[in-house]
Formats: sequence, structure tokens, C-alpha cells
Amino acid sequence: MAKLIYRPFGLLVSVLGGILAGAVFKQMWKRVSDKEDPPKAKEGEYGWREVLPAAMLQGAVFGLVKAAVDRSGARAFEKVTGSWPGD
Repeated sequence: MAKLIYRPFGLLVSVLGGILAGAVFKQMWKRVSDKEDPPKAKEGEYGWREVLPAAMLQGAVFGLVKAAVDRSGARAFEKVTGSWPGD
């Protein structure tokens, strides 16, 4: 039952986590690069040496933020309801 009740809350938390991850990545990219935006895979003016590290950093940031936000949301749900939403 807890999984069913948690589903809309978890979806909202995930969307907010994605927005947060995008903002965190953009700030990190500005600090490690002299460019405003990271290179995209289909932009011809960038080579593998620019595209792959940017994608790796973006994936790591998104994975970290998603895990932190999902875990925090589950803990908050447990605190409010007394039931863990996973397992």
C-alpha cells in the first residue's frame, strides 16, 4: 500500500531532482570549462575529447543528485507515514 501512495510523491520528487541536477551540472560545467554550455554529441565543431568528458560529468552529477533526492524523499515519506516506500 505504501508503494501506491508514494508513487505520485516520488514522481514529483524525481522531477524536482532532475531540475536540480540540471542546475548543478550547468554550474559545474561553467567552473571546469571556459564555455557557457557543454558540447552536445551532435555538434560537429567538438571532438571526442570534449563531448565524452562532458557526458561523463553530466551522467555522474545526474546519478548522484537523483540518488540523493530519491533517498531523501523516501526518508521523508517514512517519517510522515511510518512506512518505507521501497522493497
